[in-house]
Amino acid sequence: MAMDNTVTVTGNATREPELRFTPSGQAVANFGVAVNRRWQNRSTQEWEESVSFFDVTVWAQLAENVAESVTKGSRVTIVGRLDQRSWETQDGDKRSKVEIVADDVAVSLRWATAEVTRNERNDAGGGGNSRPSGGARNDAPPPYNPDEEPF
Repeated sequence: MAMDNTVTVTGNATREPELRFTPSGQAVANFGVAVNRRWQNRSTQEWEESVSFFDVTVWAQLAENVAESVTKGSRVTIVGRLDQRSWETQDGDKRSKVEIVADDVAVSLRWATAEVTRNERNDAGGGGNSRPSGGARNDAPPPYNPDEEPF
């Protein structure tokens, strides 16, 4: 039996992404997402709601793009894997939490519009281990040439 650890959630960002860089220059961003679930109780006919909160970690170029594009309140869809971290507090208490390590993050267009700016790729794999010298690019795209393929 194959085990797959893939999760897809859609919700609202609960805080601005915090972008940092590892000592080797790898970008990492962290933010939170709230996922709402609403249903009608069949016995009372009342609407009920439940909210789940998740911490999200994003790496490499995706982290830089998320930090530039996602703001608190943005509706996002996250595809990734669940990862459990454990640590010990200064008082010796053991703690753990489950977070989402994102493979992809997209803004939802259900109730908003977005303007997409395509970034230059830093490496062939898209993940990269180096920090771009100028950060994420915001230059205007080249003029459209109808004789070229769009991608």
